[in-house]
Amino acid sequence: MYAERVLSGMRPTGSLHLGHYHGVLKNWIELQHEYPCLFFVADWHALTTQYDNPQGIEKASMDMVVDWLAAGVDPNQATLFVQSRVPEHAELHLLMSMMTPLSWLERVPTYKDQQEKLAGKDLTTYGFLGYPLLMSADILIYRADKVPVGEDQIPHVEFTRELARRFNHMYGREPGFEDKAREAVKKLGSKKARLYEEMRTRFQQNGDREAIEQAKAVLDEVQHLSMADRERLFGYLEGTGKMILVEPGYLLTEASKMPGLDGQKMSKSYNNTITMRESEESVTKKVRSMPTDPARVRRTDPGEPAKCPVWQLHLVYSNDACKEWVQQGCRTAGIGCIECKQPVIDAILKEQAPMRERAQVYLDDPTLVKNIIADGCEKAREYARETMRDVREAMGLEYH
Repeated sequence: MYAERVLSGMRPTGSLHLGHYHGVLKNWIELQHEYPCLFFVADWHALTTQYDNPQGIEKASMDMVVDWLAAGVDPNQATLFVQSRVPEHAELHLLMSMMTPLSWLERVPTYKDQQEKLAGKDLTTYGFLGYPLLMSADILIYRADKVPVGEDQIPHVEFTRELARRFNHMYGREPGFEDKAREAVKKLGSKKARLYEEMRTRFQQNGDREAIEQAKAVLDEVQHLSMADRERLFGYLEGTGKMILVEPGYLLTEASKMPGLDGQKMSKSYNNTITMRESEESVTKKVRSMPTDPARVRRTDPGEPAKCPVWQLHLVYSNDACKEWVQQGCRTAGIGCIECKQPVIDAILKEQAPMRERAQVYLDDPTLVKNIIADGCEKAREYARETMRDVREAMGLEYH
């Protein structure tokens, strides 16, 4: 019924590291060629844990957007915007908070996990409890049907689906909905109407999700339906009402395999990162200082690559011939650790070179970034306003 649309956001944490590039941005770059994409700076989300120290959020946001552009995110293909510059996010969040059960928020898996991880910070705030609802508003306001997430974030998408279903059920019941929906079924033509009713029965009686997809495919084939009738038929199909908010699906992305300088996952909290635009001198120094297999005390001592953090980087950056050279040379003490590290250094610098080059354009003229964000915010607001018109009307808040 609605156009395909991908939505993804990142909290502003300042300059991004290579783990962000391999775990998120490379995926964004592929997606922008396949779908209409909206990528946003989640600055309000940063306030859920940084409410007492917000001063650095604006600069961190701009640094992060420069890294997106440096990585190859294209503002001519994707819409880049800042969450707080689209106030409709806050309005939808507020309106949905009126009908969201408290227990739904408390059962979100990451709620207690984050409280434990950030035990030193007072997180007994509504902002922190309600951040899953704000995430849902971020998705639903753009009627995004595709959300790229890691496996641990799937519960957030499922939570959003439940909210959209609850909202549509509560507020999608226009006067005479059933009669109008039945009239819309007749407009499908006898063959398609019969197929639609069969699929509707299969879903509502047996919970057959495949029947939903088949019925939607039938509706997509019918070109002469009005938007209102199309919405009614989608709602009637699932036993809800007129579809106002779209239930999103998720695009599962692989967890980043980018290791840090100590062999653990690359993370600022572990202080083991290489930033995307770090200087050549700093990258070289960091990699050369990496720990290696403890068994290699002397140059002549053989080692085992599997016990060496540098080997983890070879798995990301080196081709088969280089990896064979490393395994053979390490186990026989045929190469030293400095020799082993050099191909990794060369590969990282080669990967970073185009990033530095692209970033320099925006560093030389910061107004370019501001203009990209301003254009993106205006485009995002157009989508958001469209959704909010329907939401207000459904809730009886569209005063004329």
